[in-house]
Amino acid sequence: MNANPFLGVVFHWLGGLASGSFYVPFRFVRKWSWEVYWLVGGFFSWIIAPWILASINTKDLLQVLAAAPLSSLAWTYFWGAMWGLGGLTFGLTMRYLGMSLGMGVALGYCAAFGTLMPPIFHGEFMTKVLGTTSGEVILVGVVICLLGIAVAGMAGMSKEREMTEEQKKATIKEFNFVKGLLVATFSGVMSACFAYGLDAATPIAEISQAHGTPTLWTGLPKLCVLLLGGFTSNFIWCAYLNLSNRTGYQYFSSTLRQPPPSRESETILETAVDAPSEEVVERAGRRAANSTATVPMLNNYFFSALAGSTWYMQFFFYTMGETQMGQYKFSSWTLHMASIIIFSSLWGIALKEWKGSSGFTKTLLFLGLLMLVFSTIVVGFGNYLGAATGK
Repeated sequence: MNANPFLGVVFHWLGGLASGSFYVPFRFVRKWSWEVYWLVGGFFSWIIAPWILASINTKDLLQVLAAAPLSSLAWTYFWGAMWGLGGLTFGLTMRYLGMSLGMGVALGYCAAFGTLMPPIFHGEFMTKVLGTTSGEVILVGVVICLLGIAVAGMAGMSKEREMTEEQKKATIKEFNFVKGLLVATFSGVMSACFAYGLDAATPIAEISQAHGTPTLWTGLPKLCVLLLGGFTSNFIWCAYLNLSNRTGYQYFSSTLRQPPPSRESETILETAVDAPSEEVVERAGRRAANSTATVPMLNNYFFSALAGSTWYMQFFFYTMGETQMGQYKFSSWTLHMASIIIFSSLWGIALKEWKGSSGFTKTLLFLGLLMLVFSTIVVGFGNYLGAATGK
């Protein structure tokens, strides 16, 4: 199948939409602790959905994985586990910076490291990126993406200066720009490990294609190994919280034995990891409804599974988009990050994070989003040049 970079851009937009939206179903989960609904959703994100869809759409999945080099499997799993650490600390980023700015800063680091490190590691940056016209165009798109993230960050800082403390607390509890920036740096750098894992899993995709899998689906077996590493990190932490918070019974019991812990009693690590969906669903209007002890188990499992499956779809579409990028598939990471920021920012607007901001601040945000959209077009065009001319 010939590469089609602009179709690849569309796939990456769809992946960004899935990533920017997966928190929303969690707003309908009631009376479960974070570690419970996060792990339930995670089973669907990292185990169930990857294996089902890879089994359906690829040939000889188990044989392909058995034939893959051990070094490829090990490094893919390792980078997945490291990416999982970045995902856990990502929660604290959102608590301190909010959905729009938090995602913008963390994913900015993630975009830069995840896009540029693979070609640098393979010694292809000078020849494939700087040494070709198409590579230079792609690099310009990456720079535009980073500038767009910076402009979105400027909008966030402008919003901070304009809002009163009461307004900040009303939209983003515990807003702290300095702490948020530090955590976002760690989270962004570690989250880029997902791109390293995809690169390490290249032999798996090649073996899958040799077994007769259509090119469009050859990335799906890679996700089975990579997401298993991410599952490991999250499972260990959630299991620890189940034990320390005595919440393990919630997976099986429809009766709530104790109310969720108060903010004052939480440790900094618990605050860090309960942030991703909790902060979003609180702003989206979720009510705790703890007046009764009955837990809607079927409802909670359904919406946690929906959130987890929606999360997985970002990389389902990512691997499809990657197959359309030809020799410059490393640029898929920039497209993915830009798309996530675009759609998460739109959700932030819908959830009134920017309510009360000045016209100047909103203009900065709009300009940042416009630059991000433009960057995806430039990167797509660069890949088109590479596919059409080979230069």
